Amino acid sequence: MHSPLIRRLSFGVALAAASVFANTSPALASAPYNGVCGDGYNVVNSAAIPGGTVYLTYNNDNGENCVVVIREDVGAEMPMDAVLKAGSQAEWERDPGEWTTYAGPVYLEAAGECVDWGGTIGDEWVVRNGTNCG
Repeated sequence: MHSPLIRRLSFGVALAAASVFANTSPALASAPYNGVCGDGYNVVNSAAIPGGTVYLTYNNDNGENCVVVIREDVGAEMPMDAVLKAGSQAEWERDPGEWTTYAGPVYLEAAGECVDWGGTIGDEWVVRNGTNCG
């Protein structure tokens, strides 16, 4: 069993690698946003990932961001994760697990800060760093 530090480092390395390759993938079909973040959350950014879409939403009323990863085709459970952090944070807010439809929602109050966000479906990663500042 890996120590928590090794798991965090491994996760960080995977996210760094995903960041490098995030803009090199071909155009992908998108899964529509399903409103799972709740009332008042509007899509402010999205990123295609093989098998679905990662959505970043924001709620003007409470200053919270929310990330959800939505599969294009609902099916058997598979590894998925939604990740989010503010530029000033060291650790990611996450929702890892075996999911059939979506991972998340993951919430974070980050008004006035840039956010890093992304997610996984199976072995595929997408991460966007330092976006949606303000």
